[in-house]
Amino acid sequence: MAGRIGLRLVDAGNIVQTADTTGLLIITQMDPISAIFTISEDQLQVVVQKMAAGQKLEVDAYDRAATTKLAQGWLTTLDNQVDPTTGTLKLRATFQNPKGTLYPNQFVNAKLLVQEKRGVTLVPTAAVQRNSQATYVYVVGADSKVTVRPIVIGTTEGTDSEVTSGLAPDEVVVMTGVDKLQAGSKVSTQNSPAKPLPAANSSVKKGTKTK
Repeated sequence: MAGRIGLRLVDAGNIVQTADTTGLLIITQMDPISAIFTISEDQLQVVVQKMAAGQKLEVDAYDRAATTKLAQGWLTTLDNQVDPTTGTLKLRATFQNPKGTLYPNQFVNAKLLVQEKRGVTLVPTAAVQRNSQATYVYVVGADSKVTVRPIVIGTTEGTDSEVTSGLAPDEVVVMTGVDKLQAGSKVSTQNSPAKPLPAANSSVKKGTKTK
């Protein structure tokens, strides 16, 4: 039996009986180790399709703050039903854990990589505005005046959004103070222009636990 022995549950001199359910100690498997996390049912079909095609989907485990990557593993299986109360499905990822970076029942953030896109144009999600008619950004012209530009959004990952049409990589958009703007307003720029960067379409679920 492979694993790590935990703290002893009895001390020398204690009386133990065959009927005791606690045992003397607990042995926990550490390597490999798996994590259970969930994704929205809206994201389910693309995952199912890729697994049915035999693709291995990468899963990264991050710490509670979602800033430090702890381990990289692979999606191994999906649950057989969606939870109707949350509209989510449980997934299991398996990680090689030779250094014990992941711990049983540890709180982690799991990031499932579903699709990778390269050479796309990203803008901060905070710059993207919406109304009942369109999705748009305020673009700063050479005269420092803004114009309203309708755009089409693709993948949103974290604080960045992919723009599939309507915006060029070298254009400057407004992030803050947009509630005070209208077409023709003059602004001072303090940010870098949008630029082509790699983007990934991922599902992130906080609050997962390793097992």
